[in-house]
Amino acid sequence: MKIAFFDTKPYDKKIFDDMNKSFGYDIKYFETRLLEETVDLTKGYDVVCAFVNDDLGSKTINRMYENGVKFIALRSAGYNNVDLKETYEKINVANVPKYSPYAVAEHTVGLILSMNRKIHKAYYRTKDGNFTINGLMGFDMRGKTIGIIGTGKIGQTLIEILSGFGMRVLAYDKFPNEEAAEKLGYEYVDLTDLLEKSDIISLNCPLTKETYHMINEQTLSFMKPNAMVVNTGRGRLINTKDLIEALKSGKIGSAALDVYEEENEYFFEDFSSEIIEDDMLARLISLPNVLLTSHQAFFTNEAITNIARVTLENIKEYADDKAYTNEVCYRCKKEKCTKNEKGRCF
Repeated sequence: MKIAFFDTKPYDKKIFDDMNKSFGYDIKYFETRLLEETVDLTKGYDVVCAFVNDDLGSKTINRMYENGVKFIALRSAGYNNVDLKETYEKINVANVPKYSPYAVAEHTVGLILSMNRKIHKAYYRTKDGNFTINGLMGFDMRGKTIGIIGTGKIGQTLIEILSGFGMRVLAYDKFPNEEAAEKLGYEYVDLTDLLEKSDIISLNCPLTKETYHMINEQTLSFMKPNAMVVNTGRGRLINTKDLIEALKSGKIGSAALDVYEEENEYFFEDFSSEIIEDDMLARLISLPNVLLTSHQAFFTNEAITNIARVTLENIKEYADDKAYTNEVCYRCKKEKCTKNEKGRCF
């Protein structure tokens, strides 16, 4: 079993090498991302292991298929970077749907607390011997309203944590979970209602055609002037240009972001000695009411360990010719997919 592993970082290699001792696969690690320009590196491999910034568009998929790739093992929950329609009846795809909702939820809370209490700014002040607290005033979270957009595992975990702060929780989801709402004590409202009433809005939903740029000029206009927008979901949930204008003009108060809609070229890489040519990213970084981290919400020891284990288990199901527990299928998203005799979508 030969596996081509793309967008490799040192921590990936270490954790996968340790986990692979129980599987014994032949893994070739590539530091480059998987793109149309690099797809020929997949020739001779049975399986491709890809990450969130790899581009698995139609041209890449078809070239991989020509190269003999039979299985794509995503080491992520999201798969918006994969053209699933093009993979159907060509290459099976599996993801890691549940690695640690606590990792993302806890990072979300960290962003909220840091942005609110200006902890990141205070750190640099005191490092420089500046012990003034002017401009560092925050607000009590107790009694404030947070709006959670997306109430899956991460959203529910976030609600559990923030309920401990004594916050009122409103939620919006295309598929409401009323049982969870009753258990955790939150209320479902429509999106406009949530945006108008929330002091903090947290995006914890997947990126789909319906959620693309759901935070835009119109939806930003519904928010309170001091509202904080938090995004640990996907960058393209937000129209960055509209967000920057709202932050500059004072239409909203602040933004705490772990993702950015054009992050592929920059996130996970070191550009500290180079000029940031992406003007919107440079502008975000420069704004005093923005806190930006580089897609690290998932990055805990527990989460990375779970990702490695489930990814290799997904590959084992392919190798053993068994049903795929975590198969991601274009047809399943559109209609009921008839499984074949092996329990696979095709």
